[in-house]
Amino acid sequence: MIRGGRASVATALFRPVDAASVAVFRIGFGLLLAVGFLRFVAEGWVRVLFVEPTFFFKYYGFAWVGAPPDAIVYALYGLICALSLAFAVGFHFRVVSILLFLGVAWVELIDVTNYLNHHYLIALLLFLSTFLPLNRTWSVDAKRRPAKVPATIPAWVLYLLRFQFAVVYVFAGLAKLGSDWLLFAQPLGIWLAARDEMPLIGQWFTTAWAPYAFSWAGFLFDSAIVGLLCWSRTRALAFVAVLAFHCGTHLLFDIGLFPFLMPIGATLFFSPSWPRELLSRVGSTRFRDPASGDTDPIGWTSRRRWLAVPVAFYVAVQVLLPLRNFVYEGDVLWHEQGMRWSWKVMVREKNGSIVYRVRDPQTGREWRVGPMRYLTWRQANEMTGQPDLVLQLSHHIADDFRQRGLGEVEVRVDALVSLNGRPAARMIDPDVDLTQIHDGVAPADWILASTDTPPFSLARRSR
Repeated sequence: MIRGGRASVATALFRPVDAASVAVFRIGFGLLLAVGFLRFVAEGWVRVLFVEPTFFFKYYGFAWVGAPPDAIVYALYGLICALSLAFAVGFHFRVVSILLFLGVAWVELIDVTNYLNHHYLIALLLFLSTFLPLNRTWSVDAKRRPAKVPATIPAWVLYLLRFQFAVVYVFAGLAKLGSDWLLFAQPLGIWLAARDEMPLIGQWFTTAWAPYAFSWAGFLFDSAIVGLLCWSRTRALAFVAVLAFHCGTHLLFDIGLFPFLMPIGATLFFSPSWPRELLSRVGSTRFRDPASGDTDPIGWTSRRRWLAVPVAFYVAVQVLLPLRNFVYEGDVLWHEQGMRWSWKVMVREKNGSIVYRVRDPQTGREWRVGPMRYLTWRQANEMTGQPDLVLQLSHHIADDFRQRGLGEVEVRVDALVSLNGRPAARMIDPDVDLTQIHDGVAPADWILASTDTPPFSLARRSR
């Protein structure tokens, strides 16, 4: 009975399905990357992110990743745009996917303050593309070898891509399952109030009910959309909801490619042959499913054993990594341990002031140093609420004082930070010499506990 069940699952995972839907995804994803990276250059963001800074924050374990010279950065972005187009048309797809993944990963690892959830998603999708056969149809590679490349893929390829997008929505919904988002409508209350100049609807954003309506709508959407996309009876309506939701977020918030990437991913939940079916309806082409009669022509079934382990490992990592914040006590939105790579999308707004106190233990002389002495405005704004980045800069300050001949110094910090509209509170123990602290995965006892004060609420203000 068990063996029969395993056999039926394996048969379902490895059955050939039409490659048309993943081909459309490949084309849309590649074109989106090309436009997105070209826009970065055209709007001057390459200069802001990589040319103007003199110091870069490093990811734990990736301190060895350096920023290339200015000219190389621009050349790298040009190369990524060209590779994205080659990716879209499926030209030497395997090699292009590997180079594109390495190029995007390099760009993203240069500075932690550039981290965005959809940048991480893009990197993951490119990583998967390095070994997934997304070029089986409607590609240059397929045209060059039509007899050798079947227009089908094993079903698990499609399921894995669906899983990757489902992970984003599910964990984004779980992240919103908290009092700040649902009971106090923060940080949406702060963000919407800043958009009151928006034509027609901006006047409603400062009302007490609007942030709650948007917060609950966002929570319900993220929590339910995967199930609705998976069910054939609600799939079409769910896709309309995806388009409407992400169109709204694009108009309201400056969140880059995310509102465009997610609808492209949502098309993967339709039938694998939906593009051919659509073309047959709008044109004279007769629909034919290339998977009909296909009996695994390239032997995917024989590869089950060695494929199962890496795919299962990848799936496990994607599920467990967002859950690691439960290892740490306290509010993850405050201490940030387990925050990155966890799909906590748009759930916190932090601001405040950071002042370092540098002391020479030999003479007792003390200096007060602000982050802007070493950072750009954007970097300083991003690092204010992230304790590990505050720690990194403290070590850089100590190194700078040492290089200027001032010897070994102690570095402490006065970090007053507000989370989701709460009154500013100390985030880091002001008595701890941060030069004696090293970043890691262990609980950080130098980060102070968050306060019990509830966030600012428009509902309270309106009473």
